[in-house]
Amino acid sequence: MTKPACPKCDSTEATKSGVVGGRQRYKCKNCGYHYSVDKVGREVSSYYVIKALQLYVEGVSYREIERLLGVSHVSVMNWVKKYGLRAPRQTDYHPTYKILTQKELADFIQNPQNLKGAGLMVTELGDKYMMIRWERFKEG
Repeated sequence: MTKPACPKCDSTEATKSGVVGGRQRYKCKNCGYHYSVDKVGREVSSYYVIKALQLYVEGVSYREIERLLGVSHVSVMNWVKKYGLRAPRQTDYHPTYKILTQKELADFIQNPQNLKGAGLMVTELGDKYMMIRWERFKEG
């Protein structure tokens, strides 16, 4: 039987290190990390990780990302930390977002008034589209 690869360094050099919760535990000879064969937990698709990070960069809050994508805001915080993203500079405005079908998005973009004086980002979200819009120019 081949030993499973270490989740930290991908090395296959490991020794058995007991049984925890009925599962065989291993210790990596390369990095010393302990791991089990059947890791418990839900793995989130990289699609959602990328979408969450895109939204974060656009200024959407952790809780809003949680509501939009259905992934924990703590997971989003961990991904931001893992990939070393910096929070966007705070401004006086907050981006607004809408979830639209393809037809609704096409109708919105066809109206030139909707595009004047605003920044706009569109990203796929499953079978729909998320449009993030923020005002570019302030009048005051």
